[in-house]
This record gives sequence, C-alpha cells and structure tokens, in this order.
Amino acid sequence: MKGIKRYKLKGLDCATCAVKIEEELKKQEGVKFAAVNFSTSELVVDAEDIDKVVETIKKVEPEVEVEHDDFGGFHVDKGREDGEDPKKDLISIIASSALFLTGIFLGETLHSLPLAEYSLFFSAYLIAGWRILWKAGRNITKGAIFDENFLMSIATIGAIAIHEMPEAVGVMLFFRIGEFFQDLAVGKSRRSIKALLEIKPTYANLRVDGDIIKVKPEEVKVGDIIVVRPGEKIPLDGMVIEGSSAVDTSALTGESEPRSVAEGDEVLSGMVNMGGLITVRVTKPFSDSTVSRILQLVEEAGSRKAMAEKFITRFARYYTPAVIALASSVALIPPVMLGEPFTPWIYRALVLLVISCPCALVLSVPLSYFASIGKAAREGILVKGANFIDVLSSAGIVAFDKTGTLTKGNFRVAEVVAKNGFSQEDVLRYAALAEMHSNHPIARSIVEAYEKDEISWREGDSGEVDSSVKSYPNYSVKSYEEISGRGVRAEINGYSIIVGNDALMHEMDIEHDSCDVEGTIVHVAVNGIYAGYIIVADQLKEDARKAVDELKRLGCRVVMVTGDSREIAEKVADKLEVDEYYAELLPEDKVRVVEGLKGRNGRVAFAGDGINDAPVIARADVGIAMGGLGSEAAIEVADVVIMDDMPSKVPKSIRIARRTQHIVWQNIGFALTVKGFFIILGSLGVATMWEAVFADIGVTLIAVFNAMRILH
Repeated sequence: MKGIKRYKLKGLDCATCAVKIEEELKKQEGVKFAAVNFSTSELVVDAEDIDKVVETIKKVEPEVEVEHDDFGGFHVDKGREDGEDPKKDLISIIASSALFLTGIFLGETLHSLPLAEYSLFFSAYLIAGWRILWKAGRNITKGAIFDENFLMSIATIGAIAIHEMPEAVGVMLFFRIGEFFQDLAVGKSRRSIKALLEIKPTYANLRVDGDIIKVKPEEVKVGDIIVVRPGEKIPLDGMVIEGSSAVDTSALTGESEPRSVAEGDEVLSGMVNMGGLITVRVTKPFSDSTVSRILQLVEEAGSRKAMAEKFITRFARYYTPAVIALASSVALIPPVMLGEPFTPWIYRALVLLVISCPCALVLSVPLSYFASIGKAAREGILVKGANFIDVLSSAGIVAFDKTGTLTKGNFRVAEVVAKNGFSQEDVLRYAALAEMHSNHPIARSIVEAYEKDEISWREGDSGEVDSSVKSYPNYSVKSYEEISGRGVRAEINGYSIIVGNDALMHEMDIEHDSCDVEGTIVHVAVNGIYAGYIIVADQLKEDARKAVDELKRLGCRVVMVTGDSREIAEKVADKLEVDEYYAELLPEDKVRVVEGLKGRNGRVAFAGDGINDAPVIARADVGIAMGGLGSEAAIEVADVVIMDDMPSKVPKSIRIARRTQHIVWQNIGFALTVKGFFIILGSLGVATMWEAVFADIGVTLIAVFNAMRILH
C-alpha cells in the first residue's frame, strides 16, 4: 500500500468513536484503506483526497483534530491523550460531589423545599454532566444516537422526569468519575505501550568540514559521517570508521548483554552507545533504517485486526440497538398491555440503557492486542498484525529449518580428505574456485578457509595432477551453475569442477565415498574424477535445545526440516530430541512437508532464515523469520520476525500470544456475563441505577486494567 499515510487523531477519547470513524471512512469513495487504532490514537489511511478524509472525521467526531506527523513514529505525550485538562475534570467532579453530598445530607429538610432541592441537585447534575449532554445533543444532530453519551443522557433525564433527582445526579457523577479514571487508565496504557517502542532517535551529530552540527536524522544522507557520543542513541544504520565502544541492543533485540563494536563493524539505529566516542559512516537513509522499519511494522500491525476485534466490532453494532429495543419494550409493554403504572417500568428501562454501553469490550480488546504487539517488540519479536497473535496462540506444530535457525550457520572447514592422487590443497582450491560466486554459508566458509590458509597441508594419495591446474596464477570462468539444494558445477580454465552433496554426486554418476562423520560433507570432483571431500562443521545455537524443550512444554510438536544429508540431520535431531525430522529437502520439498503437517495438530508455524526458506515461510500458517539485526529480506517475507536469531524466542512468542488470547476472552466473558446478569436484574426491577453504573464503567475499568497485565 504505497499511498499509506499516518495521522495523529488528537482528542480521540472514545473507543466506539474510533470504530465509527473507521467504518465511515471505509464507505467513502476514493478511500482504498482505512484503520483507526484507538490504542495509539492514530489513523492509517490510503485515500485519493485527504481533505475529504478530514471532513469525514470532523463530521463523525467534530472534537477530533487530525494532525499529520511528518516526523513519523510513536510519541509519548506528557499529558492526557484526549486533549482534556485532567485538573478541570477533577475540579468539576469535586464541585459536583460537594453539591450532591450536601443534598444527601440535608435529606428530608431539602425535600420539603422543592425549588431548593431541584436547584441544588440540578446544579450538581449540570456541573458533572454538561459535557456528556452536549456530546449527546451534537451526535443526535448527526444521526449517531446509539452511543454512551446518548444512553447516559436519556437515562438520567428520565430519572429527573420521574422525580429521582439523587439517583440522576449520582449516576451522572459516578459515570463522570468512572470516565475520569478510565481516561487515566487508557492514557497510562497508551504511554506504557508507546514507551516500549520509544527507540526512535531525535537527532544526529553530523560532521561537516570538521564541525559537528546537530540535525534531524531525516536530513542525513548515505555516505555522511556522524559522531555518536557515550549515552546517545545511534540515529542511523552505518559502519564504524573510528573508535570502539559497547552498544546496548536491548531496544532492538530484547537482550540486555552489551555488544562490542570497533572499526569496520556495523551498527544500527536504535542501539545506545554505552562507552567511547565512535564515528560512523551512514549506509542507509533514515527511512530505510532498522528503527524506522521496526516502528513501521508495529504501526501497521494495528491495522491487521484479530478475529476477536472483528467480532467485537460486529457485536457492538447489533448489541446496543438490541438493548435499546429491550428497554423500550420494558418501558411500554407492561403499562400499555397490563395497565401497570409507567414510572417503575420506565425506571427499569433507564437502568437497562445505562447497562447497555459496550465500552468494556470495544476498548479492552484492541488494547489487549496492541499491548501484546508492544510487549513482543520489547522482547525483540516483531509481530506484523493482531491476526498473527491469534494464529500463534493456536500453533500446535512448529517446524524449524536447521542451518542458520537451530544452528549458528557459522560454518568452518574442519577437515579436508583427498582421494585419487589429489592433495588436500588441490581439493580445497578446486572447491573454493567453484564456490567463489556463491553466497551460501557453506560456500563462503570454503572460500574463506582457502584464502586464509587455515589448513595444514599434507600430501594426499599418490598420483599426479596437471600443474597448470595446481598453480592457478590466473583463471577464467567459462560457465557456472548453482544447483538448488545440491551444489555447484563450473568450468574453469578448461576443467569441469563439481562441488556438492551426496545427491549431486549420484546425479552426476561419480563414484565417491559415503561418509558418516560429524558435520556437513562437501564432495569435490574434477573432470569426472572424485578428488575428495571437505568436512564443514556447524554448531548448534546455545538456546536451540531450550527452544525445543519449551515448545514441548507448551504442547507443540517440534519438527526439523533441512536440505542437509540424512546422517547429519539424524545427529542434530537426536541432540535436540525433536519429534520428527525430514532431510535432503529442496525448497519445494519443504513446502510439501509443511503442507502435509497442516491439520495434524493445530496450526503450523515455520521458522527459517527468511531468504532461501521464503516459499515455505509463505505457505505455513504463520511464518517466522530469524531476521537477524538488519536483515531486510527476513523482515519483508515473514509474519513474525525474531530480531536476534534466537530460536528460544519462538516459544516466547507463542506464550505471549496465548496469554493475550486468554486475557482477551477473559475480558469478553467477564463483560458479557456481568452485563447479561445486570440486564436480567434490571428487567426484573432488582438492579438500580447504581448497579447499572458498575455494570458499565466498573466493568470497563476492570477490563482495561486486566488488559494492561500483558505489558508485565
């Protein structure tokens, strides 16, 4: 969605209002996409005419101000997010409470003076409820009558009409008190969520002709030199060209252990310089920096709604009108059909109107999901949408790629074995020349071993090899072919070199050794003659076994899929004690395996390195990429990105998702149960206005505070 823009909605103090704005925008011609995130007070929209968008918002919610955020990203506002002054609210509440308590204290004395009673209670009522009454009247003129302001106004005005002045004032006052604490709770939760992601640097120290100038990160260009002092955030991705230090990467990875950097090392925006002064050459513009991509992903995640959010939006659309219809029936049918007096039945109907507000659900459910996404981001786990929280929570099978996911992927040549008259140096040289153009980790390890002369050369089996091939002062590549999942084939200086696994040797009909050793075996053949093999060792990640054990405790079946040989896969599988493994797989074979796993034990999550595993990541129910710091390909392809490559973050993400689901449905169940219970009591005439206020504001506050538990 290239036309996507983000706007701050200042004064958005109502979850139901956020739903109304979103639905109204989606109806407008020229609006391709619209999502309002109440948790962050933000609008994400793709529209041809932004003026029309602003006009629509003003029509639905005149008090909401639309502000374009040129700087982008999350902000932590110091005051309340809705633009109201909490001190003024508190003064109104105290003044109204004083008048209300005075009226209650005077009691019978005041009751004998009707004019004084009405003046006192009505003053308290207006002080507490003028804003609610004004909003209700404004919304009625726009055809929006099914909101909490309208319901509360009708309920309290009705109570005044039937001479229940203390209850009318009490309900409005306690509703206002509840709103005050609800606003504080929501504001706190917004700030807590945003503070988790407040990793965006605000300035850069740009070096220009020997001078240091403080500028916005957006103004720095690729190739510019910036200086990062101790304690400062690194503002842009780049390469250290002077100095050394330790950097705190916890904002990006969730890990507290500092990382040492020196000249030639890469640093990323969002890291904090903890030690010495470092000078950095910028390698990416701010818009493409790591911190910008992270913030963009988390912002966009709010627009991908979970099933529970969609359910609540649909539910609220029918629930409130249904309760109003029930209240109308209660107020009219018994008096008209049975000749009952109107007053008690109208009172019951007014109680139902107070109970019916769906704020507890409309507010707490989106807040829960956004808190979950923020919590995961703090742990170094980027979840690209609330819908993926749902899928993660129901994951029953987790499939891992081996190389670079369960293992470090830092291959090194452990041994070279020569055959048929070739020397160890010959075998490594031929392999290195053939692999020179490959980016595969195994290929790079072979090239590095040859270039660094890491092997102690010993003579191989007897036999002679053409000296022109041995010396290789210059070489020319006539042809080069990388065979996916097998190896490479190249023609260099007239010699045909084949480097690859056992399957490639069979495919090329070359007699070779069958090796049962620890490590990956790379066979080498020159001009159809088997030259020997290279043992390339990889190491398991320190937390790989922990990841498998934790997933099993969560009830997940753990599967390993790899393109490596069956012998190596079996050894790794035995060490990790995975439930099953599949070996010698091409990328398309991995897709077939994952397709076969679907439906066996819940949803299937696949964790891979995000590049050569792209097809299978796309086909899994939820694709998890071991993104690594700054891996663009991983961030693009997956639904979930593990920023520090730790497989133990996979069970952690599932645990966060399941806790979120538990709290979401806990809130839904609690709110519906309490409201249903009080609707029954209200219909029977047992519940009063006081209980109705608890069923509305009280339940909302409890649900919001319950959602806040996700952050801790």
